[in-house]
Amino acid sequence: MSAQPPLRFAAIGLNHDHIYMQTNILLEAGAQLVSYYAAEPDLAAVYGQRYPQAALARCEEEILEDPTIQLVISAGIPCDRAPLGIRVMQHGKDYMTDKPGMTTLEQLEAVRRVQAETGRIYSVDFSERFHVRSAMKAGELVQAGAIGQVLQVVILAPHLRRLASRPPWFFERHKYGGILVDIGSHQFDQVLFYTGSDQAEVVAAQVGNLYHPDYPGFEDFGDAMIRGRRVSDPPLLGYVRVDWFTPNGLGTWGDGRLFILGTDGYIEARKYCDIGGQPGGDHLFLVDHRGIQRIDCRDVALPYGRQLIEDIRNRTETAMTHAHCFLASQLALEAEAKAARLGYLK
Repeated sequence: MSAQPPLRFAAIGLNHDHIYMQTNILLEAGAQLVSYYAAEPDLAAVYGQRYPQAALARCEEEILEDPTIQLVISAGIPCDRAPLGIRVMQHGKDYMTDKPGMTTLEQLEAVRRVQAETGRIYSVDFSERFHVRSAMKAGELVQAGAIGQVLQVVILAPHLRRLASRPPWFFERHKYGGILVDIGSHQFDQVLFYTGSDQAEVVAAQVGNLYHPDYPGFEDFGDAMIRGRRVSDPPLLGYVRVDWFTPNGLGTWGDGRLFILGTDGYIEARKYCDIGGQPGGDHLFLVDHRGIQRIDCRDVALPYGRQLIEDIRNRTETAMTHAHCFLASQLALEAEAKAARLGYLK
């Protein structure tokens, strides 16, 4: 049996560096990068230097109208991602976008409608799970019953500011969606995934610009409580905190922590560093009735790219279901919309 030809994909919208993670995970899974386009020549030049095998398209339409391209990826300005995804699907192609996949509930409704009409794939690359080996290992342990039934998921997701290097849209709330949409969409994905919830609601939320009055459109803090549920099961609880207060001395962009509480134990993942002194990232701890384990995650597979390629070929939903993708996005949007607004601390 002859091998299938590689999946052909292109990139449109290069405004966030996550586009490189998205590109690499597909290349590592055997896909072929064909072309790319950005409205900003400087961003296109950097991408082209990184991937000289791809051609610079003259315009977005050149990619959308190329019948040989099966998948389009994007890390454009957040408010532009859903409209692009709709155009991609209407051109008969599948779509993978950086988070957040939408910045308004109206965009989410439009994406849901067009996805149902076209049958194309609209996948949000929730990189704090899909690209993190300790996060993937935590999922394996949960699904194997290592801590019994999951009761609560707590996620702390601090980020490094680097404000001087940020583009103007980073400080315009209507363009990035607000902190619970932008950073928080990662965390709502994880709460749903680890609890196995197919229903959920936002119990409470708050956001604020606590310490950056020079950037009035910037939200530097947000948190939310979520109540999830599997059909016929007791309520499942989640709490997420996101912020832009990582100090420069940490040595990485954020000390992301994941805590999963179960009936027979708990898991902690220190995703990007261990301030307790162990080098590197992906530190995972399992505590159960037998004791404490530190689990090495270096060899844990990251299957998202491969699974998405298989889904495109087979018209399946193994990388992530649309129901999950859209519910995670909905929770982020609803949390941001209902959040109490906090003022400055100085």
